[in-house]
Amino acid sequence: MVIAVIADIVGSRRLHDRAAAQKALDETIVRVERDLPLASQPLTPTVGDEQQGVYAALGDALTSLLMLQLALPDGLELRFGIGAGEIRAIDSAHGELPDGPAWWAAREAIEIVKAREGRAVPSARTWIVGGQGQDEVMRSTIAASNAYALVRDELVAAMSGRERRLTYGRLVGISQVDLAEQEGISQPSVSKSLRSAGAAALIEGVAQLRGATS
Repeated sequence: MVIAVIADIVGSRRLHDRAAAQKALDETIVRVERDLPLASQPLTPTVGDEQQGVYAALGDALTSLLMLQLALPDGLELRFGIGAGEIRAIDSAHGELPDGPAWWAAREAIEIVKAREGRAVPSARTWIVGGQGQDEVMRSTIAASNAYALVRDELVAAMSGRERRLTYGRLVGISQVDLAEQEGISQPSVSKSLRSAGAAALIEGVAQLRGATS
């Protein structure tokens, strides 16, 4: 079993400069993978505003996608459909085509995210669906992970650009003193921003995810 991810840009048709947005997205994906390489296949553009990637474990995917959410510049957001299951490649005249239960589940998941955005949970950006053949343990894991993702997305959505940058910095081990220098503020201001944004909960959540997959 692997984890397939389909991502698309929120409000892509409203972007003033779609090419610049894609360039920023590509650079952010490279940065996240450089800082913490977790993807078996990093998110790669496919068609339109869609990206596809593959991870070995659900914890790896959730960690990497959170880092991507935090690292994206203001005005650029992604939603993520995550599918757990098997993947396979189908040969065609145009090369191998990705297929299998994990991709079907990821497609279903991103449609669920879009539906939730438009109704009761506008901050929702992440959802997970299990493909065919998931056992009871994995079904329970997915249910708990979806509950976690809803709360996590709410926290990230409420953050300012600076708060996201600071949280990302702490996740990759940059000291508060160095972050203060980068932002041109004092270290106590960094600490206050992290505390008010709920960054500690996100950072501890990642520690738990990494502990579960290490």
